[in-house]
Amino acid sequence: MAALPVYRWNLAPDGLATLRQLRALGLRPGGQDVAAQLERPRRRRGPLVAYLYRIDRARPVRPMTPGRAAALAKAMLARRTCPVCRRDAGYCIPPTLGMCVTCHDSAPALAA
Repeated sequence: MAALPVYRWNLAPDGLATLRQLRALGLRPGGQDVAAQLERPRRRRGPLVAYLYRIDRARPVRPMTPGRAAALAKAMLARRTCPVCRRDAGYCIPPTLGMCVTCHDSAPALAA
């Protein structure tokens, strides 16, 4: 297996892009393998790594279909629905609370 070329931050050659850069261009990797690796050094930890893909092999992003839009809306509704009061909170319920903020604030304090 050949090793990937590694480039330092902001020094990658033209024609390569990260996933976010491809998405901003309206593209997706389209099944291609990673072409290179981008590393950003950090002081006390290992470097941040981003994978680079070739822009010329990227494909256009698939359009949103009505079925996918409905499935996404249903999933987001499930994330916004409080399991205690069963109301749409209007925001995604924090997993750390497990319920909407109103139910959490009105819940009796646990005996310690």
